[in-house]
Amino acid sequence: MSILVEDLRAGAGFRPGLRVKKMKGYDNIWEMTWAPDGRATFSYGDSVTTGEAHVIWRRIGTHDIFTAP
Repeated sequence: MSILVEDLRAGAGFRPGLRVKKMKGYDNIWEMTWAPDGRATFSYGDSVTTGEAHVIWRRIGTHDIFTAP
């Protein structure tokens, strides 16, 4: 199971190493940094499985993805 999924299921926020934070200037987009040049943006959708968060991956790549999340 991925670290992100473990943290979502635990419901206590994300571990600091994932560096997840809300993206400035966007209402429902989050950013995550997991490696020196590993970045991703995501949002939450309606739950597919009752009681579990539904993550919609928007962009995955290098720091350049932040120009159009």
